Amino acid sequence: MLVTPDRAFFEQDPVQLAPLLLGAVLSFAAPDGEVAIRLSELEAYRGVGEDPGSHAFRGRTPRNAVMFGDPGHLYAYFSYGMHVCLNIVARPAGTSSGVLLRGATVVQGLELARHRRPGVADRDLARGPGRLSRALGVPLEAGGSDLLAPPFSLRVLERPLHHSAGPRTGVGGTGGGASYSWRFWLPGDEGVSPYRRHKLAAE
Repeated sequence: MLVTPDRAFFEQDPVQLAPLLLGAVLSFAAPDGEVAIRLSELEAYRGVGEDPGSHAFRGRTPRNAVMFGDPGHLYAYFSYGMHVCLNIVARPAGTSSGVLLRGATVVQGLELARHRRPGVADRDLARGPGRLSRALGVPLEAGGSDLLAPPFSLRVLERPLHHSAGPRTGVGGTGGGASYSWRFWLPGDEGVSPYRRHKLAAE
C-alpha cells in the first residue's frame, strides 16, 4: 500500500532512505498536465567530507545549496549542459545529503510522457535521470520545491521491496567504486537503466 510520508521519513541517512523509496510513486502537475512515475532505481549521496561522489563533498556552493536545506525537498541540477537531474534531499537540514532519481516507469499520464519524448519506447520514457525529469515535465526552476506539496505528490510503500545494490553509475574516482555501492534498484524492473562504469572509477 502506498502512503504519504511525513517529513521525518526523509531525515534518514540517504543510504537507508534510498531503498525505502523504491516502488514509490512521484507525480508532478505541470501546466500541460500531470505525469506520475514509479521509482525503480536510485543512488544515495552523503554530504560534506563524507562522500567523494557527492556534489556537496567540498562544501556549500550556489549550485548545491538546496542539499543543505530541509529534507523532502527537490535538489535539481543541470548535467552535461542538457539534462535536468532530480534528487530528494535527505537527513536533517545542514547535512547536505540526497538521493538521485535514476530510473522509473510511467504509471500515469502515459500519453503526455510520450508527447514529451516522441519516438521513444515506453520502457525508455523515464529510464535514466535526464529522461525521468523530461517525462515528468519538471524544469530546473523547480529546484527547492517541497515534494510533499503541490504541484508534487510523493507516496511510498509501507514495506520495502526486495532490491539489489551496487556501485553508482558514471561516478569517477573512489566514489564510483565498490566501497560506495549506493546504487539501489528493483531487479528485473524495466525502468532500471543500464549500468555504466566511469572509466576512472576505483575498483
